[in-house]
Amino acid sequence: MNLSNLQPAEGSTHNQNKRLGRGEGSGKGGTSARGHKGAKSRSGYSKKIGFEGGQMPLQRRVPKFGFTNINRKEYEGVNLDTLQLLVDNGIITDAVDMTTYVANRLATKNEIVKILGRGELKAKLKVTAHKFTATAKAAIEAAGGEAVTI
Repeated sequence: MNLSNLQPAEGSTHNQNKRLGRGEGSGKGGTSARGHKGAKSRSGYSKKIGFEGGQMPLQRRVPKFGFTNINRKEYEGVNLDTLQLLVDNGIITDAVDMTTYVANRLATKNEIVKILGRGELKAKLKVTAHKFTATAKAAIEAAGGEAVTI
């Protein structure tokens, strides 16, 4: 090894960038590899999201329809078979309330819970929720349980 063949350690240098606008001798002077004129040659250029080169963008070509009801309530559905599964696994025994739903990730603390009637419930449970479907309420009471509306 001598001064003529010194080089940096493998992986120690990272900068592979082209040095633009540093004179004609560099091969990247003049227009600095941006070509001539147009938006892309200007400083500060950034393409807008969805920009299609001046063609009418897709989100403006497709017609709008419908509306969103601002008063709509979104319920988090919990089915009877899910409750029965929790009973079978020994997670719940007699009562189900919001803390149980949150602990088992069936709902978050700010969601409104609605009990739905899919599956069957064999266990006698006191189920507390914001709403019940008619079939769910009937199934809970048929199993000897109680449906409590918050």
